[in-house]
Amino acid sequence: MSPRQITVLGECVADAFTESANASNELALRVLPGGGPANTAVSLARLGTSARFLARLSGDVFGRLFRAHLEASGVDLSYAVAAAEPSTLAVAELDATGQAAFSFHAQNTADWQWTPEELARVDLSETACVHTGSLALVREPGGPVVEEFLAAAAPKATISIDPNVRPLLVRPEVYRARLAQWCGLADILRLSEDDLELLLPGTPPEQACDTWHAAGVRLVVITLGADGALASLDGERLRVPAVATRVVDTVGAGDSFTAGLLHHLGARGLLGGRLAGLGLDEVAAACRFGTRVAALTCSVAGPNPPWRNQLEQLTTAGGA
Repeated sequence: MSPRQITVLGECVADAFTESANASNELALRVLPGGGPANTAVSLARLGTSARFLARLSGDVFGRLFRAHLEASGVDLSYAVAAAEPSTLAVAELDATGQAAFSFHAQNTADWQWTPEELARVDLSETACVHTGSLALVREPGGPVVEEFLAAAAPKATISIDPNVRPLLVRPEVYRARLAQWCGLADILRLSEDDLELLLPGTPPEQACDTWHAAGVRLVVITLGADGALASLDGERLRVPAVATRVVDTVGAGDSFTAGLLHHLGARGLLGGRLAGLGLDEVAAACRFGTRVAALTCSVAGPNPPWRNQLEQLTTAGGA
């Protein structure tokens, strides 16, 4: 039996949600722990997967919030770095549909300062999959260090990447320049339709999948919001519908989908190599499970993914 642990590498972000200003023209902020990779690690742990998170956690008020949140969800922080730099802050404004627009406060913050020495000490012998992406993979100075870590991990573990493009912080062309290299490292590429439009503007999803397959990645999954998800395994494609839910906001939905996908594959022993035993039926089942996890995340405020027992609230085809 292959090891079941999933190691996630990336940032924690303090998601500050704006609330109505009062008569004194003061703006209230409600701060929740977030960040794409952190959300994925929390969701994996809550689903019952052994999840280890490689993070650089500040000692400031937000860093303490992150640590408490991750530990309460059962995430293994044994290799987390105690960072001297401050935490990253994102201020989110929600529109009428629950979609969030972010402004970032991320200059010289803890998440981007990875050194080779910090990652060289990580033991991956019990790790079936390494998942990363988002800003920690692309921002200097740590981005190239994370890429080197993935290259070293690839012979031992399945590699999963979510680009999670954030154009306010990093220009999309920077992602485009690195994406082919990431596809050469990755076995799984999960991204949103918004990411697709930023990375390959005007490109149909099916054509994008073929481009990324040609660069080396075997499984591409593009989440399409209310239209579900498109999955492509070596060019064989399928679509799964979204699960209907009352949307409070969509923050963390894609991260939760990724966690559901990886949890399902890991629970069936399909992670740990180059996805050699993976067929389209298992991809479909994993995507259906991911849509259930994402739907429950959308039904509550902020990046607050469900615990395994909460999945019973939704009835849909497919297992967990």
